[in-house]
Amino acid sequence: MGKSLKEINGMPLRDEGATIDFSNRLIHEETNFDVNSMATMHMKMHMGMNVCQINVYEAIMNSITNDMGQLIFVQGYGGTRKTYLWNTIISKLRPESKIVLAVATSEIVALLLPNGRTAHSRFHIPLDIDAESTCDIKKGTHLAELLCRTSLIIWDEAPMAHRFCLEALDCTLRDILQDRFPNASTMPFGGLTVVLGGDFRQILPVIPKGERADTINATLNSSYLWGHAIVFHLKINMQLHSICATEVDLSEIMQFDEWLLQIGDGSSFYDSENGLVKIPTDILLESPKDNITSIVDKVYPNL
Repeated sequence: MGKSLKEINGMPLRDEGATIDFSNRLIHEETNFDVNSMATMHMKMHMGMNVCQINVYEAIMNSITNDMGQLIFVQGYGGTRKTYLWNTIISKLRPESKIVLAVATSEIVALLLPNGRTAHSRFHIPLDIDAESTCDIKKGTHLAELLCRTSLIIWDEAPMAHRFCLEALDCTLRDILQDRFPNASTMPFGGLTVVLGGDFRQILPVIPKGERADTINATLNSSYLWGHAIVFHLKINMQLHSICATEVDLSEIMQFDEWLLQIGDGSSFYDSENGLVKIPTDILLESPKDNITSIVDKVYPNL
């Protein structure tokens, strides 16, 4: 009589509690993680969060836990550690067998996210986009099944994307998620919790040969989706807090940081009618005869 696998001493057995779906490669990729190391990482990262980050973190967790399907926008300038926040959230949810799709508008930022992809690649967003566009995702496909099992979408650098890209994803999810959420057709992104992050002071959508009005019309806050967004602000520059410097140097750095924010907000004009900003004298180069040579010598003194 032959022995069963369970009767063979030392024979490794299949985990009966495993939830990995090998029939769908996309789902397998988004669930095949070392949950123990991610749980440990989450404990460490959560302890390092500031008050602003914790407020966002709790709002996102509340939306997911209670199936609220909220659209959350996180506004944060460089140094407020949005990526740190995304990684903390991801390391919390993935060990709980929840699928988090982390995407970014640019490939460079997508590399900073665990298992990150560009939004166009992940959601099959058309390159030639318009107001009637939808994502190339059909019901019954592996990607559609992945979206139906997703708990959270994080889209970093969202203000850089044309609003038609986000609206295309919104229309597609409202169609795909109807079997999961009864009110999907009336909810933003079909009732799925979606977190958008970025800074409107940075690069906005690029419109070839477009004027100012064209750029404004293409931005996220010109979309019908913006009316559904719950906005949070990250206001603490964590990079400044990590700098080892004297109090005097740190004060100067913080003043410079505040000045840059005022320029981004449009509140530091010297001549607002002509859009002119007054540059502090301590960061100005002396007026030379050769401007280009002066800049090169300052930036590359040992060239």
